[in-house]
Amino acid sequence: MQCTTAALFGAISILFAGCSTIVKGTEQQVSVNTPGVPGALCQLQSPAIGTRTVQTPANITLPKSKNNVAVSCTAQCYAPGVGTLASHTEVMAAGNVLFGGIIGLGIDAASGAMNTYDPGVEVIMTPLPGCGRLPGRKVKGVPMASTPVPMPAPRG
Repeated sequence: MQCTTAALFGAISILFAGCSTIVKGTEQQVSVNTPGVPGALCQLQSPAIGTRTVQTPANITLPKSKNNVAVSCTAQCYAPGVGTLASHTEVMAAGNVLFGGIIGLGIDAASGAMNTYDPGVEVIMTPLPGCGRLPGRKVKGVPMASTPVPMPAPRG
């Protein structure tokens, strides 16, 4: 009876090995946004993804990893903005300890499937004072109507 139970447990462990890899996959789509500054160029960097560039607003599919993703954005007339896509351990990793054992946990850890990123990141960018305006021009207010200049009477 003990042999049958051990064999059954072993078979179940092999079937559930890498559960997160099978159920959740090894990639995840995330969003990158710069509120109020559409068209900003953002670089995403981590050891797992290398460097990727997107133009906001954007959705991008990234390989899952235990590493956070650093996000840095630039746009004309705005100070650079930075943010982080944080990586967290997937709840399903706990199920691997119970059902998949060390093999399942190892597969999910190696593939990155036991991790998940935040669904997205919003990078706040601050306008640079005076950028994009001609010196001496007022930006606010109502434009003044021009006063007609009388034309001299024709001579003749």
